[in-house]
Amino acid sequence: MLIIYTGSGIRMTTSLFSVTRDQSKHENHEMIIVGSGPAGLTAGIYAVRGGADVILIGGYSSGGQLMLTTEVENYPGFPEPILGPELMKRMRMQVERLGLKIIDRDVTQINLKTRPFQVEVEDATYSADSLILAMGASARELNLPSEQRLKGKGVSYCAVCDGAFFKGSDVTVIGGGDTAVEDAVYLSKIAKTVTVIHRRDKLRAQAILQKQAFSIPNIKFVWNSEVVDIVGEKKVDGIKIKNKISGSETTLNCSAVFVDIGHIPNTSLVEGQIELTSEKYIKLSGETSTSVDGVFAAGDVADHLYRQAVTAAGSGAKAALDALRYLQKIKGHP
Repeated sequence: MLIIYTGSGIRMTTSLFSVTRDQSKHENHEMIIVGSGPAGLTAGIYAVRGGADVILIGGYSSGGQLMLTTEVENYPGFPEPILGPELMKRMRMQVERLGLKIIDRDVTQINLKTRPFQVEVEDATYSADSLILAMGASARELNLPSEQRLKGKGVSYCAVCDGAFFKGSDVTVIGGGDTAVEDAVYLSKIAKTVTVIHRRDKLRAQAILQKQAFSIPNIKFVWNSEVVDIVGEKKVDGIKIKNKISGSETTLNCSAVFVDIGHIPNTSLVEGQIELTSEKYIKLSGETSTSVDGVFAAGDVADHLYRQAVTAAGSGAKAALDALRYLQKIKGHP
C-alpha cells in the first residue's frame, strides 16, 4: 500500500462538507497519496497507470501554492499563460479520469512507526505499505492584513513565477538571504528598478551573490527597515517602511512586492519520525527515498532550492516509480 501526501500549507478550519465522524472506518490500500499539489497529482498519475491500489488525501485546501498565483507562463505545454488554479484543476481532472480516488479531508496524524503505515483523517484511518510524502511548503509571510488582501495582485512569493508581469515597473524585494538577492538580480533584468528592503544593516546572502547585486545599477537597498503596510486596494501601489533605528516611516511607490523571507516545509506531521534537514525539509537519499524504508518524498516538502511546479511534478513522477518498485520488491506487485 502506498501513501502520497501533498499539501498547500493552507489549512481551513471550516468546511462546506458535513463530516460523519466514524473513527471505526479503516481502509487498506497499496498506495495512498496525501496532498494535491503538482507533486502529489503527478505521483497519482504514475501510480494509477502503474496498476497500484492508490488513493490521494488532498486536504480541504487542495492544489498547493499554485492556487495563490495568477498567470503561469513557465509550465510546459501551455503556449498561452494559464491561471494557477486552472492549471491545478486540469491536473486534478486528468488524474481523476484515470480513476484515482481523491479524499478532500485534512490529515490529522501520520504514523510511520507502524507497519503498515497509518494516516488518519478526521473521520477515518488509512493504512499502506508505502507512503509518498508531498506536503509542500508554505512561504513565510509578513503577517499583514494588506498582504492577504493583495496576494496575486502585486504581492508574490516567487520572482521566477511572477516577475515577467512587472516588466518595466518599480518593484521591491523583502529579505536579505540568498533567495532574496537571487530574486533581486533576476528581477533587475525585467523591472525598471528593484529595491531590496532588509531589516539588518548587511545581507545574509553568500558573498558572491552580494557582489553581483551591488554591481547592478538598478538594484537599490534600504537597510535596517521593515515593511509595516502594503498600500493599495485592488493592486499594489506601494509599501510603508519603518526604520528600526530612527522609528521614522516612509512610503515607497512600487507595483509589486516579492516576499523572500523564507519558506516553511509542511513536515510537522512527520517530525520526529523521519530524518529532516536543519531547515525541517525531508532529507532524501538518492532521488526520493527517505530515512524510513517504504516512505518517499516529492516536491517542495523536500526541495528548498528550486520550488517550481515543473520540478515538483517531476519529483512526483520519480517518487511514484520508486514506490512502485518498492511494492514490487516486497509484494511481488506486477
